[in-house]
Amino acid sequence: MEQKLRRDLNMGANLKKLRLENGYSQEKICAKLQLYGCDIIRSTYEKYEHGKLNIPISIIVTLKKIYKCEYNDFFDGLEYELKNLQNESE
Repeated sequence: MEQKLRRDLNMGANLKKLRLENGYSQEKICAKLQLYGCDIIRSTYEKYEHGKLNIPISIIVTLKKIYKCEYNDFFDGLEYELKNLQNESE
C-alpha cells in the first residue's frame, strides 16, 4: 500500500535567505557551525534548506548567534504557508 507523506511547514527558504544575506556558502556556514560544536556536513545542511530534513533546534540556536538575528527571522512567512495548508485540507 502506498503511503502519502504529509506536507508540513518548511523554513528552508528562510535559512537560505539568511545564509545568503550574511555572505556564506553552504560549506562556510557548516564550517562556522562546526566551530560552535555543531557536527554538520554540507549535504545535511542542503537538506534543511530544501525541506528534506527537519532542522534541529541546536542548529537554529547556533545560527541565531552566527547571524545575530531574531528567532522570528527563521519563521518569517510561515503563518501564510500554514493558512494555505489548512485551506488545502478543507
